[in-house]
Amino acid sequence: MSNAAHASPAHPRFTALYGETLLKILVPILVVCLLIVIWQVGVWVSGVPQYILPGPIAVAGALVKDWGTLSPALWVTTKITLMSLALALAGGVGIAVFLVQSKWIEIAFYPITVILQVTPIVAIAPLILIYAPSTQVALLICAFLVAFFPILSNMVQGLKSVDHNLLNLFDLYGASRWQTLLYLKLPASLPYFMTGLRIGGGLALIAAVVAEFAAGSAGAGSGLAFRLLEAQFRLNIPRLFAALFLLSCLGVVIFAITSFISWLALHRWHESSLKREN
Repeated sequence: MSNAAHASPAHPRFTALYGETLLKILVPILVVCLLIVIWQVGVWVSGVPQYILPGPIAVAGALVKDWGTLSPALWVTTKITLMSLALALAGGVGIAVFLVQSKWIEIAFYPITVILQVTPIVAIAPLILIYAPSTQVALLICAFLVAFFPILSNMVQGLKSVDHNLLNLFDLYGASRWQTLLYLKLPASLPYFMTGLRIGGGLALIAAVVAEFAAGSAGAGSGLAFRLLEAQFRLNIPRLFAALFLLSCLGVVIFAITSFISWLALHRWHESSLKREN
C-alpha cells in the first residue's frame, strides 16, 4: 500500500509529460502529411505535367528507382558535412580559447576570422580548388570555413560571459589560468557552444552543397549537389525532387542530433532547458 501511495502522485505527471512529448512529435508529422496530401491532390486536379511539378507519388517512385544512384551521393554529402563540422568544432573551440587569453590577441586575430566569414564562399571556392590537392579536400575546406565562424563566435562570447564574481573567487583560492579555464570558463560557455553546434551543423550541410555547385564536381564520387544539377539538365524533375528530399532529411537529422546533444548537456542545470511547472 505504501509503495502504491508513493507511486501514484508521480503517475499523472509522467502521463502528462509523455503525452506532451508525443504531441510534439505527432503534430509536426501530421502537418507535413497534410501538406503532402494537398500537394498530390493539387497536382491531380491541375493536371500539371511531371516535368514541371511532380507529385509526391512520382517523387517517391523516383527515390526508389534511383536509390542506387542517389544513396552513394547522399553518403558523400553526409561524409563531407560531418567531417567539416568536426573540424569546425575542433578549430572553433581551440581558436576561441586562444583568443580569450589576451585582449591584444583577440584584437589582432579576430578580424581575420571575420574577413573569412563575410567573404562569400562562392567567390573563394575557385582559389581553394586551385590550391587544394583534390576536389574532395576543396569541398571539405569550403564547408569548414562556413561552419567554423558561428562556433568560434559563440565560444568566444561564452568564454567572455563568465560571472566575474566566480572569476574573483577562483583568483582568491589561487587557481591557475588553466584550472580556471577547465573548471569554470569551459563549463560556463557550454550553452553558447551548443548554440554554435546547432547553427554550424546546418551551415556545414549548406556549405557542402554550395561548394559542390561551385566546384562543378562530377563522377562517381560526387554528392547530392551534382545529382541535382544532373537531374535538372536531363529534365528529370522527379529525381531532382528526390535529391532535394534526401538533402532535407539529412538536414533534419543533423538538427535533431545536435539538438538532442544540447538537451543532454543542458537539461539538468541550464535555464534554457529546465522543465518548469508553470
